Amino acid sequence: MTRISLRALSLVAAAMISHKAFCAPAAPPVPPAVIRVAVLPDADSLPLLVADAEGRFAAEGLSVRIVPFKTAVERDAALQAGAVDAAVSDLLAAALAAQAGFEVRVASLTDGRYGIVSAPGSGITEASQLAGLSIGISTNTIIEYAVDSLLRRSGLAPQSIRALAVPRIPVRMELLLAGQLKAACLPEPLLTAARMRGAPLIAASDDAGLHAGVLLFSKAVLDGRGSEVAAFFRAYWKAAQAINANNEAYRDFLVDKAGFPEETRASYKFVRYERPRLPAEKDISDVLAWMRLKGILTARIEPASLLDGRALTGW
Repeated sequence: MTRISLRALSLVAAAMISHKAFCAPAAPPVPPAVIRVAVLPDADSLPLLVADAEGRFAAEGLSVRIVPFKTAVERDAALQAGAVDAAVSDLLAAALAAQAGFEVRVASLTDGRYGIVSAPGSGITEASQLAGLSIGISTNTIIEYAVDSLLRRSGLAPQSIRALAVPRIPVRMELLLAGQLKAACLPEPLLTAARMRGAPLIAASDDAGLHAGVLLFSKAVLDGRGSEVAAFFRAYWKAAQAINANNEAYRDFLVDKAGFPEETRASYKFVRYERPRLPAEKDISDVLAWMRLKGILTARIEPASLLDGRALTGW
């Protein structure tokens, strides 16, 4: 009998194992983790809706879930509870989250438009006529900040009006159109929808150069999934460029896909979207100073501590 050395047996066993490994079916690829993004029915969210509908996130190897909300309060609660990873939000929400100890960061500005409109048939066409009246807003948000900024720019002290909290944006618009509110601050595209139904424009954020709308991400996602967030912004920017290049191609999308009011299909004036970038520290300082004046913010927060631009570099 031929004696087989231990070394030969080892070689045979290794070959068998190698053969089995070669013939074994490949493990299925692990699907990418979902990035859950909270949005509101406004122009700031449109590039995200387009990127999702056109498969631009998937083209970057991402799985993104758009989570719609009707109010800023619900959106902020979802982000702070970890139910979403990011949110179309504003600098006020970022500061309030920091004050409460929640680890979120401003990853980029967004581009929107906000305006004060008066009720159809009210005869109110100038800011001075708003003195003593109630204006529908969402409190402690960019909407309230926009109202104060626009009124002050028009020479009217913000204290001279009564801010009435109507958190749900569509409800705010309907109350305005029904005459139950004499004026309201609305974001696009509901601002356009209200104007098309007879609401005069009193003032718009375009005139004041307000830059307070942002995309917030949880710090944990920015720390642990930075390459995915960078890919997210690449897809966002490609969608924004497509909108910029051909507004008319997206008019049906506004209504049929994004769920915006029918009036916006023909009459909406599209926002010009810019490449994702961080807000200027002065703009943040202005917001923080306003929040302290209003008694909303008591913690000492440095503007730079709210920012994280790592995902915007290298592409």
